[in-house]
Order: sequence, then structure tokens, then C-alpha cells
Amino acid sequence: MADDETTIGRESANTLSLRHASVSRRHCVIRKVADEFKLVDLNSFNGTFVNGLPVKEQTLAHADQLRVGNLSLLFLLEEGEETTSGQLVSLDDSDPVGQTSKIIDSEALLHDTEGSPVDLPAHERMARDLGVLLKIATRINRLRRTQELVREILDSVFEVVPVNRGAILLTQGDKEFSSVYGKHRLTEAAPLRISRTVVERVIREGKAILANDIRTSESLCSADSLVAEQISSLLCLPLIVFEKTLGAIYLDTNDPIVRFDEGHVKLLAGIAGIAAVSLENSRKMEWLEGENSRLRSTLAIEHNMLGESPVMQSVYSFIQRVAPARSAVLICGESGTGKELAAHAIHANSPRANQPFVPINCAALTETLLESELFGHEKGAFTGAISKKDGKLAVANGGTVFLDEIGEMALSMQSRLLRFLQDHKIERVGSTTSIKLDVRVLAATNRNLEEAIKLGTFRADLYHRLDVVKVTLPPLRERRDDIPLLSSYFAEKYGNECKRPISGISAEARAALQDYSWPGNVRELENAIERAVVLGVSETIGLEDLPRRLLDAVEDAQATSAGYYEAVKDAKRQLIMKALENAKGNYTEAAKALGIHPNNLHRIIRTLDLKAVVAK
Repeated sequence: MADDETTIGRESANTLSLRHASVSRRHCVIRKVADEFKLVDLNSFNGTFVNGLPVKEQTLAHADQLRVGNLSLLFLLEEGEETTSGQLVSLDDSDPVGQTSKIIDSEALLHDTEGSPVDLPAHERMARDLGVLLKIATRINRLRRTQELVREILDSVFEVVPVNRGAILLTQGDKEFSSVYGKHRLTEAAPLRISRTVVERVIREGKAILANDIRTSESLCSADSLVAEQISSLLCLPLIVFEKTLGAIYLDTNDPIVRFDEGHVKLLAGIAGIAAVSLENSRKMEWLEGENSRLRSTLAIEHNMLGESPVMQSVYSFIQRVAPARSAVLICGESGTGKELAAHAIHANSPRANQPFVPINCAALTETLLESELFGHEKGAFTGAISKKDGKLAVANGGTVFLDEIGEMALSMQSRLLRFLQDHKIERVGSTTSIKLDVRVLAATNRNLEEAIKLGTFRADLYHRLDVVKVTLPPLRERRDDIPLLSSYFAEKYGNECKRPISGISAEARAALQDYSWPGNVRELENAIERAVVLGVSETIGLEDLPRRLLDAVEDAQATSAGYYEAVKDAKRQLIMKALENAKGNYTEAAKALGIHPNNLHRIIRTLDLKAVVAK
């Protein structure tokens, strides 16, 4: 991408214009900052997604998958291949192309031209050239690596064309040349110096250049690279596949007896056609291998948590560091901050990922049931124990057990859990036999355990056993930058579940979501968006679709800001009353004039307390 800024949207003025109803007029922009590319969502209705996750601002990496509206894009910085090692090639900037040179359209390269070579009869040369093409095709089709291919292609060319030097140069994105391979018939010591102007013109125009009598040409004999090597003739052809120019094949000679003709051009065009397809396939294969490696690396720190704020990046970094260990982890945070998701991520990125992950809610079970759930019981250990049962710790053997709401555990159970953490042995209820287990313990709480210790409701020694490594998940109010991303994600999720297209969230609704304090954190936000999707009738989630408590809380918080929401309400009331007046009380016509569904109009009238006024 050459420009410092690329805008994407429905308007034709955008750098990339996507004429689709799901795309906002100015949807997003990609900005080049130093050596990085940053994607910024421009408050689009349906959000911008990177690798399936909604983003507000994101630094892009090679092969990131973008979704703009319902359209998918692939962001590529490179095609995954490194510069091919071979004889060094340097480029000379002087221009050797003059009036005595021939510029040949690529479309004409494989067609008959006037004049035929004199060294062989036309039919014999054609038969020889066809045999050469078949031989080259057979040889290069066995190869899959770009480096092997360019070497084989150039070696094959040297077998049939009387050249002293040759090079294959491949382009890639903004790079000048991503792959360069050179060959000298007589020596491998010195680097090849070739004309940059010739190669770049061939690649840019997609035409072959044939030049003889270079030494006697006033325009050509001044080219430094040609003078130094005493070049007499040169030939350069584009490598084209599917109307895309991959690079060029460059050949020259300093033998004054050798003159390239159009027969050579046609033979090289056939070789270039075969070579271009093989090179394109090999580059795609190498790109896929690189992408596979990149994805595997990404999966190594995969998680189901959502957020790009600095505090969440710190959480991801913590998970990546502690996942490989065996230590107990204490996950703290308010209700609804995603403590179980963090526990899942630690397990999924650990060596135990293929073993069981067993969650237990300590607050949902009585002391007796919790003991049986954790440690298991023998047959007849208590009333109702009709058979032997393995506890959750035994089920999780080799894996991870997640103790949610550990702060609600009874003191007697805390003592048994502490003993297990010390020796990793359990005894089933009603048994005296110890069982050795290999289980990693993750615990979570929304309580202040240090305060609970002071109150005598939580054991200090158990706390210190669990507090080997601790992380506190931030409440949503401390990472408000993530609210638009989460909102867009939940809107799409429940829109798909309800089979109802959601094109986005209105600016007013976004502002309300951003201003609310979210005491229930991400869980409360998810419930609010789900409610808006289920009850709404418009494709856009509006302010009227949000829970009343949310709007009331926002209005109370903004009461000193010139009554913003009251002014919005008054404007809506006047607009609706005017529409009904013009429609002479016809709800369907009024809704049509307002550009909304009649059901939506009825709901807005109820929300704004206009029912009694309209009925008069």
C-alpha cells in the first residue's frame, strides 16, 4: 500500500469504494504510521472486524482478515517468501533502451511474426523449441520451492539460448524485488550488474524488450552496466500469470556474433508462461505455509476474551506467562468481568489443554454436597449414596479444576482443600484410602479475601496457597474503550441467533452505552444488547431499544449537562407529533414519513409517554 491513508466506505470518494448496503459511507481508514498500518473504525453502523473480532483501532499484521459490513477483505503486506539466494544481482539506473531496441507486446509473443531465423529451417526450429518447452515443463513441475524453481528455470534457459548472463527478478507488494536469482555462464564469483530501467519497464508495461548492436548505439553504449560487461545484446521478458506481472527474465551476452531474434523471444515467452504459473503456485504454497505457521503461533495465546484496551492487553500478557506453569492461580474481579473465561484461557494455553477442564461453583452447593462434588464418596457414605462416585478433582486428574466463588466456601471445606493443595491427595467421603492426583487449581472470587480473613470467614493459610499468582480483571467502567467492540460483537452474535440482520448501533445509543457505569460489567452489557436485538424491530439498535434503567442512569449522570437527553426526547416528541399531524393520525403513513416501521413508532410513542397525547 503506497498511500499513507486508505479510506474504505460506500462513497465513491473513498480510496476503496465498496458499493454495498451493509457498508457505511465512510466506514474505516487504514493509516500508515512509520512501518505499521493502523485500522481505525469511523463510527460505522455495523462495526469493523479483524479476524472475526470487532475493533475500534487495531494495528494490522500480515494476512489479517478484515470484515467491512458483509464484505470480507484480506490484508497482505507480503506473500511470504524471502529473497532467493543465488548469484548476486545489482541494478544499474541508466537507460539502455533506444531507437534500435524492439518493444514487443506480450500478446504477440506466441504468435507468428514476419521473418524467421536463418540458422535452422522454421519447422525444425519449431520442433526443437516445442521439445525444449516440454522438457522444461516436466522438470519444473516436479519442484515446489521458489528458490529451486528459479534456479531450474534459468539453467534450462541457458541450455537453449546463447547467453552469457541471466537473472530472474520477482516483485512483491511495495518491495522493489522480493526475489532475485542471477547466473553467469563462465563464473560465479562476481555479482551481475544489470539495467534497472530495462527490468522495471518490462514489469511496468508487460512488454518484452529486445536490443542488439548495443555497443554502436549512442543511447545504449552510455549505460554503465552494459559498458562494464561489454554487452552487445540483451533480451528481457515479463513473467505474467492471470494478467498479473510477477517479475521478469533478463538475459544478455557480450558475444558480438550472437544476435537475439524474435524466435528467441517466442521461445522465451513460452518458457516464461510455464515458469510464471509454477512460480505463482510455489509462492502461494509458501505463503500458505507461512500463514499456517503464523496461525499456529497465534493459537498458542488464543482466548475467548474480547477487548483491546491497555488493561486487557496486560491480562492477555499475564495469561501467556502463567499458562505453562503448574502453580495455582487466583483470579479476582467483580461479577461479570469474565473470570471463568480467563480460567479457560489459562487452561487452553497450558500443557494440560487436551486434558479435562472442570468448573465448580462453590456458592451453588451446600457444604455436604460440595465435599462430595470435590472429593467423591463411597457407596453408603451418607443417605442417598447408592454407589461409589468420583469427585470433580478426580475427574480433572491430569487437567485443571476451576473453583468459582471460592470466597463462599465453608471453613471446614477450606481446610480439606488446603490439605489437597499441600500434598495433592484426596480421600473420598466414607473412605480412608488416599488417592494421588495431578490437578492444577484455578480459583476465582469477587470478594475481598483479605477482608474476609480479618472477619474470620476465610483461612489465611489457604489464601496464601491460592495467592501464588494473582490477577484482577478490570471492571468494564475502567475499560470504556472496549464498550463499542463488545457491543458490536454481541449485536452480531444475537442478530445471528435470532436470524435478524443488525446493521449497527446508532450514535445516540453508542453514547449511552459509553456513559453508563455498568455495575454488572460485561455480563450486563451482553444482556442489554441481547434485549435490544430481541425486542427491536429496526435493523439499527437505537436509544429506545436500550433498558430504561440504563437511560435513567445516564440521564441522572448527565443532569448537569444542559439536559441533553431531555432535549433529545423533546425533539423526538415534536417530530412524531408533526408526522402524525401531517398524516392525519394515520400511524402507517406517519411511520412511512419518518422512515421507520409502524411497530417501532408505537413503541417509541410508549417510551416517550405520548400515548395519552396522541389519543386526544
